[in-house]
Amino acid sequence: MEWVDFELPDAQVRLARGWLDPGAASALMERLLREVPWEVHRIRMFGREVASPRLSCWIGDADAAYRYSGSRFEPRPWLPALAALRERLASELEHPFNSVLANRYRSGADAMGWHADDEPELGPEPLIASVSLGATRRFLLRHRHDPARRLSLDLEPGSLLLMAGRTQRYWKHALPRTARLAGERINLTYRHVQPL
Repeated sequence: MEWVDFELPDAQVRLARGWLDPGAASALMERLLREVPWEVHRIRMFGREVASPRLSCWIGDADAAYRYSGSRFEPRPWLPALAALRERLASELEHPFNSVLANRYRSGADAMGWHADDEPELGPEPLIASVSLGATRRFLLRHRHDPARRLSLDLEPGSLLLMAGRTQRYWKHALPRTARLAGERINLTYRHVQPL
């Protein structure tokens, strides 16, 4: 496994393709499809509450409540497979994680709009560790003050993307809809939140 470091101003972004081997990534995907209590999160956009265009589940330590898009999410208990992944990430990255947001994209119609993970409880320079499973999808980043500065990545199953330092302060990211045939995808973003 090799890390690719991207030269981006005001950001620290790294990608490890094949962080999980194909067999392990496939088995984890199948397990999470069965075991995660998937739900539609309600979020606030343009002054009104709408259904998020994907299925999600907030999982973490008992005190790891999280607030985003005008809603507060209480963590569900750790599933063994997600707890094991947390331990591996914490060991390899030498960073504690107390929560994970699991997102399920059922097809290319499910998406995530432009945003930054810059909520106060994540701290000023959070480390977001993002594990991709299932279908390969296009992931985009763009600089807040210079939108011409962009990065486009195809996130394959088993890949690990790290966003650290000032990335969330200066960059936004998105997972756009695609008309191309795209199967199901699960994305796991491990974080450390401060108690609310």
